[in-house]
Amino acid sequence: MNSKHVRTAGILLHITSLPSEYGIGDLGMHAYRAADWIHKAGMQLWQILPLGPTGFGNSPYAPRSTFAGNEMMISLDMLAEQGLLSSQVLEAHPNFPADHVDFDQVQRWKLPLLKQAAKAFLHSAALGKQAYLDFCRQQQFWLDDYASFMVLYEQFQDARWFSHWPTPLGKRTPAAMQVFEEEHASDIAIWKVLQFFFEQQWIAFKQYVNSLNISLVGDVPIFVAADSADTWSKLYLFKTDKEGHFSSVSGVPPDIFSATGQLWGNPVYDWNAMKERGYAWWIKRLERLFHLTDILRIDHFRGFDAYYEIPAQETTAQHGTWVPVDGMDFFRVIKNHFGEVPIIAEDLGLMTDSVQQLRDSNHFPGMKIFQFGFGVDVNHEPNYYDDFLPHNWDENFVAYTGTHDNNTTWGWFSSLDEPTKQMVLDYLGCSNDAVVWTMIRILFLSHARCAVIPMQDVLQKDEKARMNYPSTCNAVNWSWRVGAEEFDAELATRLAALAEISARTGRLADETA
Repeated sequence: MNSKHVRTAGILLHITSLPSEYGIGDLGMHAYRAADWIHKAGMQLWQILPLGPTGFGNSPYAPRSTFAGNEMMISLDMLAEQGLLSSQVLEAHPNFPADHVDFDQVQRWKLPLLKQAAKAFLHSAALGKQAYLDFCRQQQFWLDDYASFMVLYEQFQDARWFSHWPTPLGKRTPAAMQVFEEEHASDIAIWKVLQFFFEQQWIAFKQYVNSLNISLVGDVPIFVAADSADTWSKLYLFKTDKEGHFSSVSGVPPDIFSATGQLWGNPVYDWNAMKERGYAWWIKRLERLFHLTDILRIDHFRGFDAYYEIPAQETTAQHGTWVPVDGMDFFRVIKNHFGEVPIIAEDLGLMTDSVQQLRDSNHFPGMKIFQFGFGVDVNHEPNYYDDFLPHNWDENFVAYTGTHDNNTTWGWFSSLDEPTKQMVLDYLGCSNDAVVWTMIRILFLSHARCAVIPMQDVLQKDEKARMNYPSTCNAVNWSWRVGAEEFDAELATRLAALAEISARTGRLADETA
């Protein structure tokens, strides 16, 4: 990521968006076929969304655990190949929609089968038993708490441990926890086995992807969900009041887009407590994520310089304050532990000089979003925003047509008013029907070191393929899926040719001189 002479390109495509007979993308055959297609397309990066098990609203950015893997990504076919499930059970799967994930339907059908396979594993004389025990020991920092959390979540049918669980269990009273763990030992073991399944399948998948000279780009939400195993097990790392309730939550202040700001609701860290413990929790978190991926994009990077803190009782983000964070010290400790870290800083939104200094002093590439280069000013007139237009990009950036939070590029362009559409066409120098691929071409030819394109834009999808509508919670979010037939050979050839002419082959410059 830090060599001046390497230019790369990649695809943004989450695992759950892959084809599968079982209603949701998984780590089976189609994941390997997608890797083959990305390789044939000349790409060196495969960017995904956070891998954690999703909670209410299905958002990968509010997982039940920042350490665990999403059990719904486990391939049932692979478990059947191991003799842990019967192929007949899988053949009787429901008629799932092919173009989107019905999360509730998938969960109802798939989780019982996963548990069935886990029970079979625990009751068999499988050769993987020692590997399982090794995994449990190596991941004990988070695994025991996560497995207990999930059993409690199922028992009380709610993950809000701070309000919907009996107080002794919500507050992890030692006596109550001992009784619970003894009474539910077999259920806890099942959730540990499911994480072992994920680990085995993911590492095999990652090794295959890496063998194709493709790096996996993971994603780190800076905050964690309130109703997560992370807060339940490590409450002392978060700001709380005398009763142990979250005292402050995160968000962003009011701006021209929202008069009340954005109230995210994630509990905020007690950075003093983090620092006193040598940032051990963050080190463990990054160790786990760098084990699963090769490069990490940090969502809301500016939160390492200052974060917007809102009193927990507020119903909007209007009455918050910016609280400084010693990000320089944090990354000094991180680098002392890891060495140079391959991190992409999501530096969108309000950027101050100190945030840019934190990013640049650590040599982290920032992000540029092509769509953001066009808009309307305060007078509602079409306006170019030069920071997001390719002719002004420096080298140390990762450039995107759009991200998971944006409309697809065709959906975005189609939604513009006529004057703004004309501004886009004038800049691109193309006709309406060529907008998407012209933007991809210009982005590839830019100075930005990395260029990443959402799969929806490669396929020129409209708004129906949008991944997420920020600040909303509905069944459409996070559900888009690509069809197996859409991994088209001609499309791969077209992308590979573009990567070649724009020198985005991942090779050193002197190798092609």
